[in-house]
Amino acid sequence: GMGWVLLCAGLVLALYTLLRHGLRRVQPPRARPALRGLTAIVTGGSSGIGEATALDLARCGARVVLATRSALRGEAAAHRIRTETGNTEVRFMQLDLASLRSVRAFASTFLHQEPHLHLLINNAGVSARGTTEDGFSLPFQVNHLGHFLLTQLLLERLQSCAPSRIVIVASSAHCAGHLRLSTLGHPPPGWLSTFQDYCDSKLANMLHARELATRLQGTQVTCYAVHPGFVNTDLFRHAPLWLKPFVLPLAWLIFRDAAEGAQTSLYCATHKGLERFSGRYFADCHLQEPWPPARDDRLARALWEASEKLVGL
Repeated sequence: GMGWVLLCAGLVLALYTLLRHGLRRVQPPRARPALRGLTAIVTGGSSGIGEATALDLARCGARVVLATRSALRGEAAAHRIRTETGNTEVRFMQLDLASLRSVRAFASTFLHQEPHLHLLINNAGVSARGTTEDGFSLPFQVNHLGHFLLTQLLLERLQSCAPSRIVIVASSAHCAGHLRLSTLGHPPPGWLSTFQDYCDSKLANMLHARELATRLQGTQVTCYAVHPGFVNTDLFRHAPLWLKPFVLPLAWLIFRDAAEGAQTSLYCATHKGLERFSGRYFADCHLQEPWPPARDDRLARALWEASEKLVGL
């Protein structure tokens, strides 16, 4: 069906990108910005791109809160980062984006315990099938709705600490996204449902950043959507077994390690002079033009209003 066409198109696109840019083009290391005195939250900060992002922010002297589900993994990551950077201002706070109750509890605890917030990195993401305690599909709630609620609950603090920034980790997978507002938050039909759901949630991330920027004009809070590159096999985990032998060698060639994947998030969080690009989309530390559905302002506004209702704001 259509899903396969999209998946194959994605593989062809990936192969084209690979040949065009050469194998695993690594960004030249950039000068580290001084972030001492700034507080950052990184969701999903206990592994992968999130941990690499948190590590770099800590190296720059920021106070970093790892907002992640598992206390065991979160405390371990905080310890690793403190040890590696010598920055003692790295702490774990529990956040399960698959529970709106947990999102509210996290925001309340954070606002009581932490006086400042300058950087919010909405990084956590899943591509697994499932339903949350709130009755939504797992990828759509973790990737979009949970982060949408979190951002709204922390917005006043970001405004009082401005200039501040929000980075939303989206994906080029938004190209295959399709939002049906009447069934928002429920898995799409079809046998490629989980893959489609992931793409839909990434389109929602893009539109969230776009509408957020519109609503934040004049506040000195800016936001950016980023594509981290194909860092892990999330997108390919749901490919059928017969396809894996073809996909995995390609994946191995084009996937980056987590530190490379974190570069665009760090760029949008810290690079001077990006304010005029609020709401825009970055990949490989460069401004990119997103696919047309991610530029639909009417859809962005409708998604915002629907999301507010679903999370009970």
